[in-house]
Amino acid sequence: MTLDSINTVGVVGAGTMGLGIAQISAMAGYKTLLYDENNDALTKSINIIEENLNKGIKKGKVSEKQKIEALGSIEVVNNINDLKADIIIEAIIERLVVKQQVFVQLEKVNSERTILASNTSSIPITQIAAGLQYPNRFVGMHFFNPAHIMKLVEVISGVATDESIAQLIKAFAIKLGKTPVMAKDSSGFIVNRVARHFYLEGLKLVEEGVADFESIDRLVQSSGFRMGPFQLMDLIGVDTNYSVTTSMYNAFHQEAKFRPNRIQKQKVDAGHFGRKSGKGFYSYQ
Repeated sequence: MTLDSINTVGVVGAGTMGLGIAQISAMAGYKTLLYDENNDALTKSINIIEENLNKGIKKGKVSEKQKIEALGSIEVVNNINDLKADIIIEAIIERLVVKQQVFVQLEKVNSERTILASNTSSIPITQIAAGLQYPNRFVGMHFFNPAHIMKLVEVISGVATDESIAQLIKAFAIKLGKTPVMAKDSSGFIVNRVARHFYLEGLKLVEEGVADFESIDRLVQSSGFRMGPFQLMDLIGVDTNYSVTTSMYNAFHQEAKFRPNRIQKQKVDAGHFGRKSGKGFYSYQ
């Protein structure tokens, strides 16, 4: 397969990451199939994509024509057997077994030429591909939240990933307007492994009473960061961030430096997921 032969892009999961990936795929001119078994999630995702495009119009970054064409390029699908594409990108919950089950299903209904990619932020690509018939066509394509704005994409090769597939995904990412970075397979890859302690050390400071989270955010911002750790967790999703931390903690055999923090767990238990729920470490009501 070549870049020019890619016509249809499938996206699994109509959550925050999935809808962002679907948006940039459609804006790049690809027919885009957005799959989720929840019809309400699909309806909500299209509304959010339209809101994102309207914001782009107000900022002068998107034209009305581009908005109409992008929305017209997206088709919602609620039956996984109808999700047939040249490239399919999964963006669902960070649970290995769930991802493996989805990809086994996708492999059955798609051509052996279809490239399967995971947006996982922490699970090794080789593990996800373990049960596939064609693991050589499986690759990691990790976008960052918000996917329609953030430029970086990690392209991760598993042990069985064909180098030509990894290079094709790199070219595809560039076509989407992204800046790809090639990475080897490892829990957390590059960014999340480095950034994990940005969050965890901030949480430890609060837990130990050294400073409150607002002060930590202000100090971090004053040193040149655009956001502090608590602002960023709210943007990403406190629940998503906690899930990634838990996944990495287990992947590294409960190594102490990756241990999830109880303060973040309490936020998740309370349903304080950040901006998307209206409340996280900060209130967005």
